[in-house]
Amino acid sequence: MNILFFLTPKADVTFVNDSDSMRQVLEKMERRQYSTIPIINEKTGKYVGTLSEGDLLWDIKKYCNLTLKSAEGRPMRAIKRRRDYRSVNVSSDMEDLLPLAMSQNFVPVIDDTGAFIGIVTRADVMRYLVSDTRGNQKSAAESIKSEKKEFRVLARQA
Repeated sequence: MNILFFLTPKADVTFVNDSDSMRQVLEKMERRQYSTIPIINEKTGKYVGTLSEGDLLWDIKKYCNLTLKSAEGRPMRAIKRRRDYRSVNVSSDMEDLLPLAMSQNFVPVIDDTGAFIGIVTRADVMRYLVSDTRGNQKSAAESIKSEKKEFRVLARQA
């Protein structure tokens, strides 16, 4: 099965730019209540990696007198990342996607130039697999599409 079936497009994904400040990252992650967020190069649109709450906490610990004011001047690029989520190419198949979805909350999807085009969430893959074992793939597909449409509406209202 083509992974594009599961794709949440970039326009509907919350991400941070590699030029953002620590404060901007903290506020975005807090507002969306995300524990991990994709990092995109602002100029090229390419996927850079992921930033986790843990990465932020370790950085704050190292610079213990950090305030929101000083976080404005701390570039996100300066934060050491423990691990980045591995991405898949848009032409990848489920065999490439599944091992990553098992160990990551989402899998970044890139095109042939490395440009970020969206994510596939673990929840969408699991929903499909559960429906597949019940022989209910069509209703799962409709459910995923409906939820994504509802999510886009809510995201625009926020």
